[in-house]
Amino acid sequence: MKNNDKDSKTSDNPMATRRRTRNALELVPYAMDIALGTPQVFLNQKDAEELGLHPVDRVAVVDMRDGHRITAIVNTTASLVPPGKVGVSEEVADIIMIREDSRVEVLPAARPKSVELIKKKMDGIELNAEEIRTVIQDIATGQLSDIELTAYAVSVYMHDLSLKEIVAMIDAMVETGESIEFDQGPILDIHSIGGVPGNKYAPLVVSTVASHGCIIPKTSSRAISSACGTADFMEVLCPVEHGAGDIKRIAETAGGTLCWGGGVRLAPADDAIIRVEYPLSMDPHGQLIASVLAKKKAVGAQVVVIEIPTGAGAKVEDEDKARRLARDFIAVGEQIGIKIRVAITFGEQPIGYAIGPALEAREALAALEGTNVPGNLMEKACELAGLLLELAGKTPKGTGYDMARETIESGQAHKTFLKIIELQGGNKDIKSTDIMPGKHAAEVVASKTGYVESIANKALIKVARAAGAPRDKGAGILLHHKLGEKVKSGQPVFTIYAEHAHKLQEAVALSAELRPYKIEGMIIEEIVE
Repeated sequence: MKNNDKDSKTSDNPMATRRRTRNALELVPYAMDIALGTPQVFLNQKDAEELGLHPVDRVAVVDMRDGHRITAIVNTTASLVPPGKVGVSEEVADIIMIREDSRVEVLPAARPKSVELIKKKMDGIELNAEEIRTVIQDIATGQLSDIELTAYAVSVYMHDLSLKEIVAMIDAMVETGESIEFDQGPILDIHSIGGVPGNKYAPLVVSTVASHGCIIPKTSSRAISSACGTADFMEVLCPVEHGAGDIKRIAETAGGTLCWGGGVRLAPADDAIIRVEYPLSMDPHGQLIASVLAKKKAVGAQVVVIEIPTGAGAKVEDEDKARRLARDFIAVGEQIGIKIRVAITFGEQPIGYAIGPALEAREALAALEGTNVPGNLMEKACELAGLLLELAGKTPKGTGYDMARETIESGQAHKTFLKIIELQGGNKDIKSTDIMPGKHAAEVVASKTGYVESIANKALIKVARAAGAPRDKGAGILLHHKLGEKVKSGQPVFTIYAEHAHKLQEAVALSAELRPYKIEGMIIEEIVE
């Protein structure tokens, strides 16, 4: 915590500068050097009581030198901030440029109108487009406290969003963030709703599609609950944090990007909503659609393929739910001018054999090199890239798969991928053999001879995270067997890698507890009488 007020007299006696004006207090501001995601201030309880304020109330903070004004959420404290001073978060300090002689006027402010609209949604009442815009504007500008934001997320979880609300929300999210306009096209994009470990399809799909004169400005997330997001393993190969201008330049030069979505303010309200949804494991149907398509619209996508992994252990386990989600994605796409095709894929085991940043980066690069190509990774990549190429009119319907496979097998996709890496600031000569996992490793062996009957995706994710993924780039899991394959007792079924010995021990212990692999013989039951 840093005090920017260097006036020793003021520091010794802050009450000397405290002055009441109307229903306001003149206070000495100081930056607390903390970013809270929303504009917030910290008031001594005595000052808060004098203004009739309680925690989570609002105040207007006005710079008395130049009149700059910002509305902030109130926190109260008995000792952290003395009377006569006001501590401000980085979001407030960015507006109020604090100097030695700074003074601000602090006065009560009304709660945002969106608070009442959230209550309306909690009662199950549909919001109109203007009401949705008001809520999203307040979320994007940090006007809601975490309690109010969570109330919004819960209201949508309880009552979901109608088609009209989803469309209005997408429009509002795009309006309140950055957008990218490309000078050429067509502009394509792809998104997987996730839930399957090792889902490293993106480098293969993006580089394949970009090789055919299309632009695919793919922005991806870091892992939230998974062992590795696309941005996490791409960061092993090159920087992933780029602004809107750089994304446009890279995509128009190489045909595609593989950047971190958090590096550019595309639909910032969505990022705030995801932050409060995650602790409660909420992912409402309508909010998911709005979240995905708002960011696609913000990058100017005209054609989008949505992948929904489905099956036991996937995020969407029921095929009927997957079909309903697919139909709604297509319907919303029609409303906002994006052509969408949805692929429902098998999601009951990892894609490829690698889980974790370095391991996934190595496997994806090896697949493009042609040195090691896992079957289900190649199949998924070719199917998804083929759909995009057909939708873009690059090849007749039904022939996209063959075009995609030829692009990868010929090495053209590999060349394009290396160009993307170079433009994003990485080593254009990198090889898969240059990438090494963590130096600590332990094999997990089969307890009996039999066949792999099932693989628990969620258990593997927990083990990989215990090993340090995704924060530790070298942490993760390398599988040796997949569904239906025969294993012998004592034979390794997977290897855990870690950068730190104690994390490896934790991961091994968790693996013994969760037992991600189920191995059975071919005889289900023996009847003797």
